[in-house]
Amino acid sequence: MWILKINHEWMNISDLMSGLMMIFLFIAIAFMLETQSEKEELKRTQDSIKEIAVTYRQSQQSLNQDLNKEFQKDLEIWEAEITKDNIFRFHSPEVLFSIGSIEISNRFQEILNDFFPRYLNLLTSKKYINDIDEIRVEGHTSNDWNDKTSEQQIYLKNMKLSQDRANNVLTYCYNINHVIIEKHRNWLETKFRANGMSFSKMIYQENGAVNLLKSRRVEFKVLTSAQEKIYKIIEQLDKN
Repeated sequence: MWILKINHEWMNISDLMSGLMMIFLFIAIAFMLETQSEKEELKRTQDSIKEIAVTYRQSQQSLNQDLNKEFQKDLEIWEAEITKDNIFRFHSPEVLFSIGSIEISNRFQEILNDFFPRYLNLLTSKKYINDIDEIRVEGHTSNDWNDKTSEQQIYLKNMKLSQDRANNVLTYCYNINHVIIEKHRNWLETKFRANGMSFSKMIYQENGAVNLLKSRRVEFKVLTSAQEKIYKIIEQLDKN
C-alpha cells in the first residue's frame, strides 16, 4: 500500500508538471502571436507613414514649382521669396508697415491686391484644394525695442505687434474685392488663420548675427492634410 501511495503521489505530481508545461507553452505561443501581431501592426504603420511622406514630398515639390511659375517675375519687385518648404515670405519691413505700426502700407496693399487672389486661385485648384488643411499668415518681428523696455516686455510687445499685423493682413486679404475671393470666401473661413510669432523665428546672417530687417517680415504658409495624418499616426503610436 505504501508503494502504491508513493506511485499515486508521483503520478499526481507528474500530471501537475505536465499541466504547468502546457500552460507555459500556451503562454509562450500567445506571446509569440502577440509579438508577431505587433510587428505586423508596426510594419503597417511604417508603410502608412512612408506612403504619406512620399505623397507629401511630391505634393510639396509640385506646389513649389507652381508657386515659382506663377510668381517668379514678381518676387524681386515685391522684395519677396519662396522658400523650399513653400513659405511665401515678404521681407522688406519698409514696404510692409511703418516702424512700430500695425497699419498696412499703401504699397503692401497694392502687392496684396495682386498676390492674394492669384495665391488663393492656385491653392483652390483641383490639384491642391483637397489637401489644404490651413493657410496661415504669420507676423514676425526682430528682438529689439527701445532701451527703456525690459526683456520680458520686449517679447510681449513684439508678440502683440506681430499678432496685430498678422490679423490686419488676414483681414485685408479676406476683404479684397475680387471674384476669386468672393468665390472662396466660405472656404477661407475654414482655412485662413493669423499667427503672431514675435521674434521666435528670427533670420540670421552667416556670421550668426540677427538680420533685423529680414526678421521683420510677413509670411504665408500652407499646412496640408498629409502633415495632419502623420501627426495623428504619431499620436496613436504614443497612446499605444
